[in-house]
Amino acid sequence: MIHRRTMLAALPAVALAGTTRAQEPWPQRPIRIIVGFAAGGATDITTRTLAPKLQSLLGQSIIVDNRPGAGGNLATELVVRAQPDGYTLLMGTIGALAINPTLYGNLTFDPQADLTPIAMAGDILNILVVPTDRPWRTVADLIAAARAQPDTLTYGSSGIGGAGHLAGALLDQEARIRTIHVPYRGGGPLMTDLISGKIDFAFSTAPTALPQIEGGKLRALAVPTARRSAITGALPAVSETLPGFEVANWYALLGPKALPPAITARLNAAMQETLRDPEMVAHLARHGTEPRPGPPEELARFIRQETEKWAPIVRATGANPN
Repeated sequence: MIHRRTMLAALPAVALAGTTRAQEPWPQRPIRIIVGFAAGGATDITTRTLAPKLQSLLGQSIIVDNRPGAGGNLATELVVRAQPDGYTLLMGTIGALAINPTLYGNLTFDPQADLTPIAMAGDILNILVVPTDRPWRTVADLIAAARAQPDTLTYGSSGIGGAGHLAGALLDQEARIRTIHVPYRGGGPLMTDLISGKIDFAFSTAPTALPQIEGGKLRALAVPTARRSAITGALPAVSETLPGFEVANWYALLGPKALPPAITARLNAAMQETLRDPEMVAHLARHGTEPRPGPPEELARFIRQETEKWAPIVRATGANPN
């Protein structure tokens, strides 16, 4: 039996050991970035593109962990419930962070209250694409076909509540057509069915769509931006047919609530250096991504603004995850 005085004498040493561990330099082991969609999609591609540079700056391996489901909610909740030690992070999307809080009425978390903003990753271009065996060559052609066949044409997205889903729902509303939404667990599976003609169209992210367009496997009709994009050249904007039509897409890095400020600052610095690297900027541009480096406070404001902006639009489209 250990004498009580011996136990008491040992307590300061134990406490000191705990303090020492708490003050150990970060990171000491691999960092996991959770992606809420299947491998091969734009969120996955963007994260894996950034990972090697972040890895070299932080001095630890970056593991990309795909956890698809519920429009990114499963991945978000996993990070919300993780220890705030900097070893479990989220590559969040417009859907998971700004649209789902309105779209889903039963979320057990609040992205703004339960996550720590670290840094914006970038704006990702979406492209309206169709299989090459379809006869449509313009947005007007697609709308005319949908009007002639109500509740027949199908469009795919990388998940309920994402930018691709919202763009399709908004197209239905603005063009006064009725199409059928087919959700996938990521951009990779979506591409497979779109190329094979199992679905009729999609507002697909540029990283997944551009290689297929260039390879002649998909036909691009337009971009859902306010104006034409330099990335896609002469390709028209949907707003040229439907004035005011615009659906943006973006990704951002976040951690669990109460992530230590020092770790947040270190991660933000690594992200900013990565996103300003000329080679990285050029590489991301080839995939239709425009880097948006900035401080955590700016990201927090942006998420709040995007949530407020999209809430009435989501309600108006009638988009439903069920």
